[in-house]
Amino acid sequence: MDARSEARRPSLPERDLTSQPEIATSAALAGSPHWRPVARTVAVVQSNYIPWKGYFDLIRMADELILYDDVQYTRRDWRNRNLIKTPRGAEWLTIPVNTKGNYLAPVKDITVSDDGWRRRHWAAFVANYGRTPYFKAYREGLEELYLGTAERRLSDINRRFLGVLCVALGIRTRLSWSMDYHFDRFQADRSQRLIDLCHEAGATRYLSGPTARGYCDDDLFAREGIELVYLDYSGYPEYPQAHPPFDHHVSILDLLFNVGPDAPRYMLDGR
Repeated sequence: MDARSEARRPSLPERDLTSQPEIATSAALAGSPHWRPVARTVAVVQSNYIPWKGYFDLIRMADELILYDDVQYTRRDWRNRNLIKTPRGAEWLTIPVNTKGNYLAPVKDITVSDDGWRRRHWAAFVANYGRTPYFKAYREGLEELYLGTAERRLSDINRRFLGVLCVALGIRTRLSWSMDYHFDRFQADRSQRLIDLCHEAGATRYLSGPTARGYCDDDLFAREGIELVYLDYSGYPEYPQAHPPFDHHVSILDLLFNVGPDAPRYMLDGR
């Protein structure tokens, strides 16, 4: 590593950041003649395992990310797996989970079926990223994250990784659970459930990925006073990536290992 890289050596802190300074309420400020309502942006998504950069852009652009893990677990999805680069191309890292007889279980109730996944995944990172420019900078914190913890619930595992990775990326967004809220989970209309959750969280803007266009009722959000914003994941710049050809759709760890503290420059608005 050159002197410039060493001077800017990043690290993965041992604790994650899950809160932000409280925002003054409208009621407290309404008496001021200079007061204007401030938009509060919320994103709602299921927890994912070491997700791609687009997931972290969604977090970064919100004031609060609500992890919606009391919905049904979906198999062969991003909840318990993600992609890394290898000399053979992109390959899956999958956390083995107990799903037999649990097909209707919510994400929050899914548990690990084989603790050996931690050592296997860590060995895969060492083998495939050990020579990348910033692997050594993150190695100690990540090794502890993989080998020094023992969560059994998938949600808890994902949450721990998300918190630490947010700090590595300089993201200060509050992370919370949908289980902390009291909205009607049995509301048949998916858009109305999200709107109710936004209202309870004090949100005036709902931020979503582009696939939600297929089920979100834009008119209903507007009638309920919630601005609906869809992210556009096109236009990401490429970065120096090990194991060509280039692939955008891999874990955020690929970006961190390859460019370290410059990672935000390769995200949506280059911050």
